Amino acid sequence: MRIYKNRSFPARLSCALQGLVHGLRAEASLRTQAVALAAVLLALAVLRPGAVWWALVVLASAAVLSAELFNTAVEHLADELHPAESRAIRIVKDCAAAGVLIASLGALGVAVALVLHLLWSA
Repeated sequence: MRIYKNRSFPARLSCALQGLVHGLRAEASLRTQAVALAAVLLALAVLRPGAVWWALVVLASAAVLSAELFNTAVEHLADELHPAESRAIRIVKDCAAAGVLIASLGALGVAVALVLHLLWSA
């Protein structure tokens, strides 16, 4: 599979966008997270917090979406390589799902901190 190495930036970007589109089509949880991000960005536009809050929210959201995409990749690879039930594969999938959970909890922590900041600043 060396044909995928050292490709031009537009070719690599195209592959990444194809992966994102596949993830959005195939994974309900990724679609839910993407809709949540859109709602959060709309709320930020209305509430107009400082630039640091924008950065924190965008970074936390990117971490959640990235974790969802990595989880999707791990699940697809595991299912392809080992379609039968396997304790080891289950552990791999559970750990990938735990990564999404941790990223989501971190993003929730940022949201709570932002709300508290906005309430105390008002």
